Amino acid sequence: MALLHDYGPALLQGLLITLLLSVSSWIAAFVISLALTMLRMTRIRVLEFLVLAFIEYQRNVPPLVHLFIWYFGVSSLLAFDMQDWINAHNGEFIFAVIAIGLYYGAYFAEDIRSGMRSIPRGQYEAARAIGLSYAGTLRRVILPQALRVAIPPMVSGSVMLVKTSSLAMVIGVMELTYVTKDIASDTFQIFEAYGISTAMYVVVALCILFFGSWLSQRLQIKGR
Repeated sequence: MALLHDYGPALLQGLLITLLLSVSSWIAAFVISLALTMLRMTRIRVLEFLVLAFIEYQRNVPPLVHLFIWYFGVSSLLAFDMQDWINAHNGEFIFAVIAIGLYYGAYFAEDIRSGMRSIPRGQYEAARAIGLSYAGTLRRVILPQALRVAIPPMVSGSVMLVKTSSLAMVIGVMELTYVTKDIASDTFQIFEAYGISTAMYVVVALCILFFGSWLSQRLQIKGR
């Protein structure tokens, strides 16, 4: 295919940016989700309310709006020196990672919390009985099991995260969809251009699903 021959490197570069954006956002989302889960499990009413409010805000506002808020809104509130530094260091990519990471961090936090609720209450009591603190019980006993249970929904969320990364094109991130749009505009081969990028997204999604399936089997408790 002539299009793939002529624009293959550009498409691969766009795919690389998509993967980099997705991985960076996933790491941010996972760290945020753990922090939210731990704060919510402190049983401090104020913290529980703030975490719940944050999660509901993130989940009920479209990710595109979050991107606009961070890129056009939050960036304008920063000091001029900070704005200049961010603009000089790929600011649109940084804000995309923050917006997508926060958005999916809220979803991952709920997945982990659901996993924690599936753990029998007796395991909490047994851990406390052998001398573990509340935080130690969560970190050493409950959270590892909850993450195992949360793998399937988090895998689905990870696929959604990759697809959501395409929205970053609207703030200038030159990921796969951005590159595809430019190629389609230059060549007028719209079906071919988007067909190739679609195939790339499908391959990435299938790789995530296969990895998630392998990880679930790998971490499955023997004898269940």
